[in-house]
Amino acid sequence: MVDESIRKTLSNIPLLKSNAGPRDSETWSQRLKEEYLSLIKYVDNNKKADNDWFRLQSNEQVTYPTTAPEIALPELDGKTAKMYRGGKICLTDHFKPLWAKNVPKFGIGHAMALGLGPWLAVEIPELIEKGIVKYKNN
Repeated sequence: MVDESIRKTLSNIPLLKSNAGPRDSETWSQRLKEEYLSLIKYVDNNKKADNDWFRLQSNEQVTYPTTAPEIALPELDGKTAKMYRGGKICLTDHFKPLWAKNVPKFGIGHAMALGLGPWLAVEIPELIEKGIVKYKNN
């Protein structure tokens, strides 16, 4: 059963249609266009909700979109048990099965909203509480 907040998040991010990866030269550009449109919409939604909290850096994964993208936060590497070497966050139990059920409809924006967002919501307060991460006011 899908939680109402997840349903709302999903309804605000366009689903993708192209099932193409970097090795699919003819259809990959269409997939990228869909990815960008979805990601732009996600960022726009966050800005409107005063929730603009991330910056992206891309590293092409040849098995994408069949395999969920890896999300890394190198600044937090080694600071939590729910992270792999290099600052890659653990999405195995919760997000990767959801991704697998929704290939090729999910894109990077969905990974940010349904993978990274919930991970941060759980991990960051704990890291602040332990004094590992300090809250910084701009």
